[in-house]
Amino acid sequence: MKFKIHYKIMQKKHNPIIKRKPIIAVIGHASNAKKIHTDTAYEVGKEIAKSGAILLCGGNPEGVPNAAAKGAAESGGIAIGITHTDNGKNSSQYLTIPIHTGMGFARNQILGLTADTLIAIGGGVGTFCEMAYSYAYKKPVIVITNLGGIPEQYKGKYLDNKKTIKIQEAKTPKEAVELALKSKRR
Repeated sequence: MKFKIHYKIMQKKHNPIIKRKPIIAVIGHASNAKKIHTDTAYEVGKEIAKSGAILLCGGNPEGVPNAAAKGAAESGGIAIGITHTDNGKNSSQYLTIPIHTGMGFARNQILGLTADTLIAIGGGVGTFCEMAYSYAYKKPVIVITNLGGIPEQYKGKYLDNKKTIKIQEAKTPKEAVELALKSKRR
C-alpha cells in the first residue's frame, strides 16, 4: 500500500506532460524583413521569455526568426529553431535548440504542428504556409497589425469556408503574447 501511494505522488511530481511549457511560434519575413519587423520580433521574443513559454521559429539567421530568437535568448528564454537546412551554417546563432531538418519548406508543417499558438509578424508565402498548417489543425494564430504582409490580410477572418479558427489580431508584442497564452489550445 505504501508503495502505491508513493508511486502516485512521484508520478504527479515528475510527469513532464503536466508541466509542459507553452510553445509559441513566431513567424514572419526572413530575408525581406524591415527594421519594424525585426524590432517587433525582438520584443515578442523577450515577452515570450518573460512569460516562461518556449519560442519556436524557423531558425533563419536573419529577419523575424533571428530577431525573435535573440530577444528570447537575451531574456533568458528558450528558442527552438526548425530549420530548413541540414546543417548549422544557415541558422540563427541565438537558438537554444536548433533542429536541422534538411526538408526545405516542408519543415513548415513541423513548425505549425509543434506550436501551441503562432504569432505572425509580416511575412510572405512561407509565413502564410505556416499559418495554414496551424489553421488546419485548429491552432490559434495571432497577427500583429500594421506591419503588412500576407498574414495581415486575414486578421479577424477565417482562411476558408470551414471556419476552423478565426485569425486574431494584436497591436503590440506584449498583447500578442498575452493573447497567445490565453488562447493556447489544450
